[in-house]
Amino acid sequence: MNSFGNTTRPVALVTGSGADRVGNRLVRTLAANGYAVAVHYRSSDVGATSTVREIEQQGGTARAFQADVSEEADVDHMMEEVVGHFGRLDLLVTTASRWDRKSLEEITTADVRAAFAVDGLGSFLCARRAGLLMAQQDSGGSIVLIGDASVQQPRTGQAAYYLAKGSIPAMTRVLAAELADRNPSVRVNAILPGSILAADASSADDCARRIGETLTQLADDPHSVANAVRYLAESPLVTGTCLTLDGGRGIKSQG
Repeated sequence: MNSFGNTTRPVALVTGSGADRVGNRLVRTLAANGYAVAVHYRSSDVGATSTVREIEQQGGTARAFQADVSEEADVDHMMEEVVGHFGRLDLLVTTASRWDRKSLEEITTADVRAAFAVDGLGSFLCARRAGLLMAQQDSGGSIVLIGDASVQQPRTGQAAYYLAKGSIPAMTRVLAAELADRNPSVRVNAILPGSILAADASSADDCARRIGETLTQLADDPHSVANAVRYLAESPLVTGTCLTLDGGRGIKSQG
């Protein structure tokens, strides 16, 4: 295996991977598949520290990094810390997200701005800074933004969230073009997941409903995200692409 800076492993940073959600499952899978992983958290310091400890106990390489992804100075500092510690950055996945349920009548300007701050601006700030760092590496790197397949068939009560996630496909294409202009080996893609991991408060009826909405009769499968990330990271001809992972919900007849 080639030497990558301060580690012999390729380096992946997964934002929003401290809490026990999709990002955490992903960072553990990447570590198990040979990546040195940067576990990002904003406030889930206990979860991030525990994740790092467990990865190291299993023979992996990991370190936790704190940042508010909506703050440019925080993002820049985190990226500098990651590269300073590991020596490089080969893969960025942006799973950090904010989700609030509110009716259209209740949503305020502050709610929309808060959603965009994390899911829109936060994704952009992380991808831009990571991409410019990757552009300085001969080997380039891969960025995978996380959107949401449901922006094509939005559910009610989540307007601010969908407005922010709706920016991801355009962001993917813009950054793919911009970064390839600086280094053709830097690629940017997006994953648009459907029902990947049920909320902790989800009822059995809710889970059954979400499964029934798909063609595959399958939901709550975070391993699909990990498989998709690895495919995008290891496919040099794929860039500027949005990969939908919704079990066919978007094309299933509702009749």
